[in-house]
Amino acid sequence: MSKGYSLKNVHELSGGDDEFIAVLVQTFLEEIPPDLDSMVQAVDSNNPEMAYQYAHKMKPNLQLFDIELLTQIKQIEAWSKTKKAKEEIKPILDHIVTTVNAAIEELKADFA
Repeated sequence: MSKGYSLKNVHELSGGDDEFIAVLVQTFLEEIPPDLDSMVQAVDSNNPEMAYQYAHKMKPNLQLFDIELLTQIKQIEAWSKTKKAKEEIKPILDHIVTTVNAAIEELKADFA
């Protein structure tokens, strides 16, 4: 079974420095869950501007760990610029939450 994340970009950035890799993973595990929760709350409370901010903030970290959600994050950002109902973006948001939470659990298991 393939992982929900990849350390390829992390290794390139770190130059193989295991301590730096551990710091990057720890930072991801500390910052992404509250940002993800805040993005969900922003969508649930129909606050597209806040949803955009959290989606945009999470994007570089998701790309660093090669979590394949760039298209969905861009959809959240695009939704925030429209007047569409939150129900239209919920399936995409649910996919992001499921994918990110799976990657978080895998990172925790791999770096425990």
